[in-house]
Amino acid sequence: MNVQGQIIDYISSQPEPKCIDMNELHRLILQVLPGCKLWYDNGINSDGKTISNPTIGYGIQTIKYADGKTREFFQIGLSANKTGISVYILGIMDKSYLAHTFGEKLGKAKVSGYCIRFKALKDLNIDMIEAAIRYGVEASRQE
Repeated sequence: MNVQGQIIDYISSQPEPKCIDMNELHRLILQVLPGCKLWYDNGINSDGKTISNPTIGYGIQTIKYADGKTREFFQIGLSANKTGISVYILGIMDKSYLAHTFGEKLGKAKVSGYCIRFKALKDLNIDMIEAAIRYGVEASRQE
C-alpha cells in the first residue's frame, strides 16, 4: 500500500470525533505545504515491537548529527494518542519558542519544545496552529 493509502487508513481507524479532527488537520497541513513529501511511520521497529504511536509526516528536512552524518526526516508530524492528538513541529532550535510564542494563544493545549498536544480541535485556535506550523516549516528550512 502506498503512503497516501496508509494515511487514509490510519485516520479512518480513529474513533469519532478524532477521525474528523485529524482529517481537518491533515487538510490544513497540506494547504500549508502543498505538494509536500508525505511520510507514514507505523510506530513499529524492525523487531516488530511498538515503539511509538503511528505518525503522519509532512515535508522534508535534513538532520545533521554530531558525527557529520545526515538523514532526511519530516518537518511536521500528526499523531493520535490516548488522550487526543499531537502535532509535532520539528526543526526549531529554540525549544522554548513554541510555548512562549503560541502557548496561550493556541487554546486548550499542552506545548513542549516541538509538540502541541490537545484533546479536540474545537479547543484550539486554528489560526494559531496554522501560524505555528508555518513558523516550524520556515525554521526547519533555515537550520
